[in-house]
Amino acid sequence: MSEHSQFTLLKERRYLPFFISQLAGAFNDNVFKQALILAIIYKLTFSNFLDQQVITSLFHGGQIDKDLLVNLCAIVFILPFFLFSALGGQLGEKYEKSLLIRRIKIAEIITMIIGAVGLFLSSFVLMLIVLFAMGVLSALFGPVKYSILPQHLKDSELIGGNALVEMGTFLAILTGTLLAGVLMTGNGPYAYYISFCILLIAIIGYLASRKILHSPAPMPNLKVSFNVFSQTWKTMQLGFNQKLAVSRSILGNSWFWFLGTIYITQMPNYAEKVLNGDPSAYTLILIVFSVSIALGSILCEKLSGHKVEIGLVPFGSIGLTVFSILLWWHSYTLPMVGGVSNTWLTLLAHPQTWFVLIDIFGIGLFGGFYIVPLYAIMQSRSAPEERARVIAANNILNALFMVLASIVAIILLSIAGLSIPQLFLVVGLMNIAVNAYIFNIVPEFTLRFMMWLTSHSVYNVSHQGLDNIPEKGSCVIVSNHISYVDALLIGGAIKRPICFVMHYKIFNMPIVKFAFRKANAIPIAGYREDKEVFEKAFIEIAKALQKGQLVCIFPEGKLTTDGEIAEFKAGIEKIIKETPVPVVPLAIQGLWKTSFSRNPKRKILRSFGAPINIIADKAIPAEQVTRQLLQEKVQELRGDKA
Repeated sequence: MSEHSQFTLLKERRYLPFFISQLAGAFNDNVFKQALILAIIYKLTFSNFLDQQVITSLFHGGQIDKDLLVNLCAIVFILPFFLFSALGGQLGEKYEKSLLIRRIKIAEIITMIIGAVGLFLSSFVLMLIVLFAMGVLSALFGPVKYSILPQHLKDSELIGGNALVEMGTFLAILTGTLLAGVLMTGNGPYAYYISFCILLIAIIGYLASRKILHSPAPMPNLKVSFNVFSQTWKTMQLGFNQKLAVSRSILGNSWFWFLGTIYITQMPNYAEKVLNGDPSAYTLILIVFSVSIALGSILCEKLSGHKVEIGLVPFGSIGLTVFSILLWWHSYTLPMVGGVSNTWLTLLAHPQTWFVLIDIFGIGLFGGFYIVPLYAIMQSRSAPEERARVIAANNILNALFMVLASIVAIILLSIAGLSIPQLFLVVGLMNIAVNAYIFNIVPEFTLRFMMWLTSHSVYNVSHQGLDNIPEKGSCVIVSNHISYVDALLIGGAIKRPICFVMHYKIFNMPIVKFAFRKANAIPIAGYREDKEVFEKAFIEIAKALQKGQLVCIFPEGKLTTDGEIAEFKAGIEKIIKETPVPVVPLAIQGLWKTSFSRNPKRKILRSFGAPINIIADKAIPAEQVTRQLLQEKVQELRGDKA
């Protein structure tokens, strides 16, 4: 794929109609929701009979609490995700997805028509019912939305496809919120403006959905259960019974929405109370936050090397914590003075404000790095016949964490008496604890991060022929052995997890033994050195290959001391004889002169930015494998570029 491949997707029918359709839905959700909130605060008189009955029941004839009504709107929109996400997951497995999307979009048009009626009648109750219906449609659409992508995109395109979806979602939140604010300003006929907007966008979304490619149902014989409570529980169980990488990605994804809810809901009060700003100050923060998440999502594909790179998740987590702490710190050094509220231009005139905006930008940017790979993991590593329900489980937990975020904020702000900056500090520190738990359960996150960091910060790594490594099934990779970071570089280049075979003395080093064991590394010794370790290693290698895993060995048996490739040992022939699988020859170029090799003339500074090339050849069938042939292939690939 080209460097700009994610934007190339926007030119292709297999992606563009879907993108427009989901973008239209996200945009309408935010326009209508924000319009309702602003109507409650500034426009509605609650004078019609139905509204009066509801208001009387809520407040017993007393003064209307508009803050309570605004919070009620948030609950009404989130509630359907608890109730109907499981149903959406079942429908996404049973029925062809493009047909489902079209039907949801027709329902959206009908809902928007009713919403327009509610706007013209200035009926709070009717608009609240429409908001609930929009939540239902979003809950049904979510599992279909994310499970359709793997049916039309290659694995190498999943990061880019998800990045565009996340970018579109947050830009829809931004533009929808801002547009609603503009259309609701003043004494103009806001009902006409909002109604025209939401109906037009709903129609565009439907027309786009008609062009979405056919997406066959994975389980057409699935029996759909309409018992929302039992099915929600079953869906959650299915989600958490997935592979650990998938189930903990669901947890990490939901934790992101916990953080996002904290930041988004507190930013208006932060702008007013901490920045002493007027409404334009909140608009400035919202723009910075939304654009930064969109940018972080887009950059994911470039940083991941067009593969599902879960090493970006710890990178994103670190950034979220660092910038949360910095936002707390910089908030206490703001030179804001009471009195006249600051406009966004006044705020920008204060140098200290720029530090706050950079912190908010950093939170959004690293949030994008964090969230996009998690969606891609759920899509790529869940079974096709369970994918929609896995996404449904994710959406249910997301909604639960969003509600939990509101409860935690109330406890910490109202009961514990924390300030908003202190709340940001607390959730930043909580982020360390939550992700430490996730990364401990699934050490692949941390290991991939180490591999990614080595490939992107120390060296300038390029790849050739890595598509020769099968995407599924067992295979052995053989490589020359130049430095102590060979495994990190190979692991960082190849998207599949790899079981590396390493010398048992390195494996048993006290500090790193835990990480090697978690990474499923296999310790080996020479036959004369330790017969028991030697024999056990081949048993473990055979088990890994029988499970369909990748195994990487360095047949030289040691690091080169002169830059040349030493004679390959007979162990590779023993492996293939016991478990006949294809073997991919691979060579690393450029490491001999760097600091991690055994070159006596190596220089530390030469490591940084050193051009490293990893080259793989076509797989050799098991029946043709000999150590001499493999050595010749690796030597040919490496050439004279040690």
